[in-house]
Amino acid sequence: MSKIIIYTDGGSRSNPGPAALGVVIHLPKEKKEYGVRLGIATNNVAEYKAVVFALSKTKELLGAKSKDADIELRTDSELLHRQMLGQYKVKNAGLKPLFAEIQTLIKIFRAVVFVHVRRELNKDADRMVNLALDEDKDFL
Repeated sequence: MSKIIIYTDGGSRSNPGPAALGVVIHLPKEKKEYGVRLGIATNNVAEYKAVVFALSKTKELLGAKSKDADIELRTDSELLHRQMLGQYKVKNAGLKPLFAEIQTLIKIFRAVVFVHVRRELNKDADRMVNLALDEDKDFL
């Protein structure tokens, strides 16, 4: 199976404030885009929920093939990236259960690599965040 590239983003207007996640999944033969409203949340919670959503949705899309999949998950959140690599500890009580959920989801796939990208390279996921917030609806 080819490597699957996933872009994730999360954001809130005010912090905390109305929040949404954006996910773009590049499968071998198609691209899937999602924008989901989260209610009131912080930017960091939205970033984490984007990763949870992305890995869960990828598992759903791949089914039994998930165990053979190599995932490259790209995020513009330096905090999330460094916490996933173990360079920073997860101290925030609101992020700890999301971190644990991500660690469980990672085990579904053959490999998951987290890559930090500059914000300008994460435009599609950012667009989905803003679309969900601007239109006040989910894009599934």
